[in-house]
Amino acid sequence: MEHCRKAHHSESFKKDLIHRLNRINGQINGVKTMIEQDAYCDNVLNLITGIRSALAAVQRKLLEGHIASCVVEQIQEGNEAVIDELLETIRRMVR
Repeated sequence: MEHCRKAHHSESFKKDLIHRLNRINGQINGVKTMIEQDAYCDNVLNLITGIRSALAAVQRKLLEGHIASCVVEQIQEGNEAVIDELLETIRRMVR
């Protein structure tokens, strides 16, 4: 993974992702509290399911942004190897 490349997303795009991640972080802390307080397992499992769904939504939104900005930009610059990189990322995501 190359760490010198940077994304070029708008501030509103980043704020939306950060907002979503902050909510997920709160939910994760909620799971921890529920376990500490011996909450009913089914309730904890349902919250974890919600967290996974929310995290998948963040992943989809970031993938869409990546394709629309980073990938398009690199293709326009002549770097078609980014397509193979994207395909490998998608393969890892769908495992």
